[in-house]
Amino acid sequence: MDELPVIVHRRTCPLCEAMCGLNVHVRGDQVERITPDPDDVWSKGHICPKGTTLGALHHDPDRLRRPVVKQPDGSFKEVSYAEAYARVDELLGPVIAEHGIEAVTAYVGNPLAHALDLSRYVGILIGMSGIPMIYSPGVVDQWPKNVGAHLMYGGMWKIPVPDLQRTDLFVIMGANPQASQGSLLSCPDIMGEIGAIQKRGGRVVVVDPRRTGTAAKASEWVPIVPGTDAAFLMAVVQVLFAEGLVNPGHVEQHLDGGQASLDELGVLVASWTPERVEEVTGVAADRIRGLARELAGTERAVLYGRIGLCNQEFGTLASWLVDVVNILTGHFDVEGGSMFPLPAAWTVSDLPMPELENGVPNFGRWRSRVRGAPEVLGHVPVSCLHEEISTPGKGQIKALFTVAGNPVLSSPEGDRLDSALPGLDAMISVDLWINETTRHADVIFPGLSALESAHFDDMIWMFAVRSGAKFSPAVFDPVEERPGEWEILIRLAGACLGTPMADFDVVAIDDGFFDVLAMAHGVDGAAAREHYTEGGPMRLLDLQIRSGPFGDRYGENPDGLTLAKVQEHPEGIDLGPMRPRIADVLDTANGKLLLAPAYITDDLTRLEERMSRGRPELVLINRRHLRSNNSWLHNVPSLMKGSNQCTLLMNPTDAASRGLSEGDLVRVTSESGSIELPLELDDGILAGVVSTPHGWGHGKDGARLEVAAGRPGVNTNVLSPGRLVDAPSGNAMVNGFEVSVRAAT
Repeated sequence: MDELPVIVHRRTCPLCEAMCGLNVHVRGDQVERITPDPDDVWSKGHICPKGTTLGALHHDPDRLRRPVVKQPDGSFKEVSYAEAYARVDELLGPVIAEHGIEAVTAYVGNPLAHALDLSRYVGILIGMSGIPMIYSPGVVDQWPKNVGAHLMYGGMWKIPVPDLQRTDLFVIMGANPQASQGSLLSCPDIMGEIGAIQKRGGRVVVVDPRRTGTAAKASEWVPIVPGTDAAFLMAVVQVLFAEGLVNPGHVEQHLDGGQASLDELGVLVASWTPERVEEVTGVAADRIRGLARELAGTERAVLYGRIGLCNQEFGTLASWLVDVVNILTGHFDVEGGSMFPLPAAWTVSDLPMPELENGVPNFGRWRSRVRGAPEVLGHVPVSCLHEEISTPGKGQIKALFTVAGNPVLSSPEGDRLDSALPGLDAMISVDLWINETTRHADVIFPGLSALESAHFDDMIWMFAVRSGAKFSPAVFDPVEERPGEWEILIRLAGACLGTPMADFDVVAIDDGFFDVLAMAHGVDGAAAREHYTEGGPMRLLDLQIRSGPFGDRYGENPDGLTLAKVQEHPEGIDLGPMRPRIADVLDTANGKLLLAPAYITDDLTRLEERMSRGRPELVLINRRHLRSNNSWLHNVPSLMKGSNQCTLLMNPTDAASRGLSEGDLVRVTSESGSIELPLELDDGILAGVVSTPHGWGHGKDGARLEVAAGRPGVNTNVLSPGRLVDAPSGNAMVNGFEVSVRAAT
C-alpha cells in the first residue's frame, strides 16, 4: 500500500498575542511536524517553541474527546451528549429552584480570547442565563488597563499600544516579551523588533526588578523596587512639567479642559520630585531625570507598561501614568508612539459599558457578599470566589460553570478554591482536560483542539501594530459528529432558564444574537441573514468582517472585505500600519480625552502613605518562561524537557545572608501559605526580591495530566493573599508582597 502523502495546512498559532503563521505538516490523521510559514504576511516566518506543539496538544491522550460525567466513586465516565445534557438538567434544576439564579456563577479563562466559538458565544451563557456576575483572570492580569481606558477614552477595550516597528526609543516597564511574545500588544517577533530599533541607532530601556530575557537584550536595564512604578512615573511626569518639556502636540485639542487640564496635572505632580522617590524606588534621581528628558527629546519614542504594572499595589495609577507620559511627551496617536489599532473585524467582547454619571464612574453598583468588595466593570477580585462558595448564607454560590479555565492554579489563594469546590451542588465545565480545577466538575463537555477548530483572531487584532486579517480552516474533523462549542454554551444558558438542554431552540437564539450584534453595528440583522444558509460562528465572523472598517457592508462598499475574500488569502491580508485616529476612538460623554480622572488620581493618597512605609526584607514577584503559557502547556513532553522551570530566583547576597546555596530546597512563606521549591541564584534580580513562576502545582489526585504530574512544580498562588488588591480596579496584587525564605526542613 502506498504511503499517504503529506499535506501542509496553513494556520495561525492561537496560543498568544503573537499570531505566528504556521505550516502544519499532516500525514493521514497525524501531525508530523510544524514549521514557520515564511509567506505569512503578519509573522513572516517567526515562530516560538510553543507554536510547534499544536500537534502534541491535538494528539495528547489525556485530552477529552467526549463528554464525561462524574461517578459516585469520583471517577469520570464517558457518556453521550444526551446523557451529559440530562445530567446537567438534573443538577442545575434543583439549585435554581431552591436558591435562584443568584446561586450560579461562571469562571471564564484566557483561552477564550483565542477560540472561534467560545470568544463569540460565551456572552450568551453569561447574558441570557441571568447569571448576575462572573469571574475571570482579567482581574489578575489587566483590569487597571481596562479601568484607565474606560475613564480616559470611553471604552474598556480602547487600549493604545506601542508602535514599536517605527519607534527609536522603546521604554518597557513590567513586561518581558522575550517570554510572553507580547501582552495587550500583538507584534510578530518583538525581540527581533527590539534588535531592529537598536540597529537603526535607537535605544531600548527596560525598567524591571529583574534582568529578564528582554532586559538582557536591551540597551539599558534599570532595576526598580517592585510596586513602586507609580511613584517612579510620577517623578518622570514632575520632571516634564518642571523643565518645560510638556508638549502633547495635536492631542491637546482633544483634552477635556485643554490647557487647564494640563495645568491641573502639573500642580498635582509638583511635589513628586525624583529626589523624593529615589529611595523608595531604588532608582537614582539623575536617572529618572535623564529618562524623562530622553522621552521628551526623542522624536519617535514610546513607553509601554504591562502585567507587572497591573498586578501590583498601585496598578491603576501605574497603568494610567504610562498613557500620561506618552501624551505629555507628544508620543500619543502619532507614528512611533502609542497608537490605537484598527482591527478589520470588531470583537464581540467590546460591548457598550455603563455610561459615566457626571464624569464619575458608576463602579461599586454592588458588592461581593462575603468580603464586600466593590464591583468594577462587572467584576470583583477572583479571590472572592472561594469564600462565596464556602461561606453559608443567602446568596451562597451553589453552582459553577468553568469555561477553558483552571483557577485552582491561576488565581490568588487557589488552594482555598481547591478546597471549596467540592462543596458545590453542581459544577459544569467546558474544557480540553481533566485538570486541577475540572477534576471537581460533575459534567465536562470537551472543547475542540486548536487543530479541530477554524481560527480567526478578533480580540487580538485589537492590540495589533498593523491592521490585517487571516482565516485558518480546521485541520481535522472531531473524532465523531458532535455539537459545536457555541451550541453547548447556548444550551447551558437554556438550562439556567429551566429548559432541558436537549430541547433548547439553539437556532432561534443564535438568530436573535446575530440580529442584536448586527444592529449594534448599523446592519439590519434579518436582511443580513438572508445571505446565509446556516448560522453559528462562521456567519457571525462574516458579519464582523463585513460591518468592520474595511468591510463591504453587504454590498454598500463592493470593494470591501468579506470572509470569503479573506479565505482567498491563506497567507493573510495586510491592511497597513496603525494610523492617527484619536478623534474616531474617543467615546466619552463629551467626546474628549479625560487626562486625569479623579477616580484614579484620588488613589495618590494611598501612594503618599506608601512613601513613608518601610520596605520589607523580601518581596516576591512572578515570572514567565518562554516554554510555558500559564498552566496550559505543561502536558506537552517536548516543553517539559530540560532544566526545572519551577525554581525560586534569589540574589546571591540575599542567599548568603541566609546560609542558602544554589539548588537548596527552600520554604517560601507569606501571610497566606507556604511552598517549597529549589533555589536558583541570579545576580540579575534586585536584592530584597525573589521570584517564582506561575501556572504550576500539578499532580493533584483526580487530575488527568500525566506529563504535567511527572514535573508538577508548586503553585505560587498559594502565597498570594487574596485581600491584597489594587484598590481602584480590584486587580490582584500578585507582585510585591512580603515573604520570608528559609531552608526547608
